[in-house]
Amino acid sequence: MDMAREEGSLGELVGRLSQDMTLLVRQEVQLARVELGGILARAIRDSVSLAGAGLVGYAGVLAMVAGIVLVLVQVAGIPAWLAALLVGAALGVIGIGMVLAAVRDLRRLGPPRRTVKTIRDDVQWVKEQP
Repeated sequence: MDMAREEGSLGELVGRLSQDMTLLVRQEVQLARVELGGILARAIRDSVSLAGAGLVGYAGVLAMVAGIVLVLVQVAGIPAWLAALLVGAALGVIGIGMVLAAVRDLRRLGPPRRTVKTIRDDVQWVKEQP
């Protein structure tokens, strides 16, 4: 009779363990969704800022390019083709700097740290169970 009771207890333990593992997996998935949602929202916001900065910069540069080229031609006596080339090179350097800054910010997003930590903790806990 004790054997049947122990088997019932073992069955109950296995059933509870299964329920607990199911609950744990669901909670981990929920945490991952929340964390990834925050990361995605920030990545979208940073990307939109990057695109907006590019458009505004482009519009301003177009207006300034013509003015700078004209100043170089009129005041410095530089040929128009050389003035346009010099201004274009300077703007290219500025544009590269903007792109590098935006890429650096996007790389800082990283993985969902809390989710990774809790999953590692859960795996460690399961390994420690008898």
